[in-house]
Amino acid sequence: MSARETILARVRAKLPKGPEGSRREAVELHMAQHPRNLIPERGQGDEAHRIRVFTEMMVAVGGTVEIIDDVNEVPHAVSVYLRDGNLPAVVRRGSDPLLARLPWHRGGALEVTEGPAVDADRASISHAFAGVAESGTIVQVSGPENPTTLNFLPEAHIVVLESAALFASYEEAWTKLRKTMGEGNMPRTVNMISGPSRTADIEQTIVRPAHGPKNMHVIIVR
Repeated sequence: MSARETILARVRAKLPKGPEGSRREAVELHMAQHPRNLIPERGQGDEAHRIRVFTEMMVAVGGTVEIIDDVNEVPHAVSVYLRDGNLPAVVRRGSDPLLARLPWHRGGALEVTEGPAVDADRASISHAFAGVAESGTIVQVSGPENPTTLNFLPEAHIVVLESAALFASYEEAWTKLRKTMGEGNMPRTVNMISGPSRTADIEQTIVRPAHGPKNMHVIIVR
């Protein structure tokens, strides 16, 4: 037997005995019911509470958060963030409709390019599918609107998060995903990102970056 066959044989040996059909039915029923896990109370509350908890959790892991009241302020906010971080006034985005229709001229000399990120990009901006207050997490789905490379290649990752998409728990974000994609459908990738890339593999000392951006900035639009 190959190593793969050996492993699978061990897994099968641990499975409950009985007709495979009944086991499949039990799994399918469990998945169809979408049972929820234990949900922490930390993120539960009104919009102001969710924003506060999300901000606290994101800042605690090295990210930064900015809150604005008008989505049209995003270009100016991006320009200021790049300037304050001594980064070039250039940002990469996908074809996301919300980002595409922003008045980018309000960013002054800001240059906006479109498409998947490349090695030379220093900063990217994406539109969050959802946010999770309980852990300060951004949920991103893959696709041309917000290519996955934008999340990981550039030095700085800027995320636009609408407060209406900021949920208390992961379960609410998954509910939105099922409603958006349709039952039984999933994007190729769902990335859940909590702050800049970091590691503590060596002597439990936090080092940034590890396998992604060393800076993450979330712009929450109320």
